[in-house]
Amino acid sequence: MDVSSIALQGLDQAEAGLTNSAVQLAGAMATPVAGANVDTVDLSAEVIAQMSAKNEFAANIATLKTSDEMQQATIDMMA
Repeated sequence: MDVSSIALQGLDQAEAGLTNSAVQLAGAMATPVAGANVDTVDLSAEVIAQMSAKNEFAANIATLKTSDEMQQATIDMMA
């Protein structure tokens, strides 16, 4: 497995985490509990999940850029 494949897999995992968090928040907004003052979703956990997904996206994009730079340097050395 090369570096690009690993980074792309990481992007897929980050997307899945972000999607899961969004679904949790959307579900909480769509089904209000009548007459109850109960949190149906842990907002702090969802914020942390979304921040983690953001950091995962950034790290994997940086990995892809570095992989591209390494491949370009290898091609330049061969030319």
